[in-house]
Amino acid sequence: MYLIVSKYLLPKGFRGLTAFPFVFLKYSQDKENLIFINHEKIHLRQQLEMLVIPFFIWYFLEYFIRLLQFRNRDLAYRNISFEREAYAHELELGYLEKRSFFRFVKYLR
Repeated sequence: MYLIVSKYLLPKGFRGLTAFPFVFLKYSQDKENLIFINHEKIHLRQQLEMLVIPFFIWYFLEYFIRLLQFRNRDLAYRNISFEREAYAHELELGYLEKRSFFRFVKYLR
């Protein structure tokens, strides 16, 4: 994992973005935020499992489906299965050691 801090690389409204093997952060203080970094590490694992490109295809397809479902960008984002898993376990710093393969599927609905 490579942490890159740049407020110019992230779209407006984003604090962090993960694109294997990089984690882009808007603020340098987030490098010390273990919960935030754990959230992004969960995304790194998800991307590895799906071989990166299929992850992003699935992510954006699911986002657009959720957008049609909820008609709200924030709700659509929060209900993507990858995000639901990451938010549900970001406080568990040891989560990735016990996480089963393709665990995000549990968060589909």
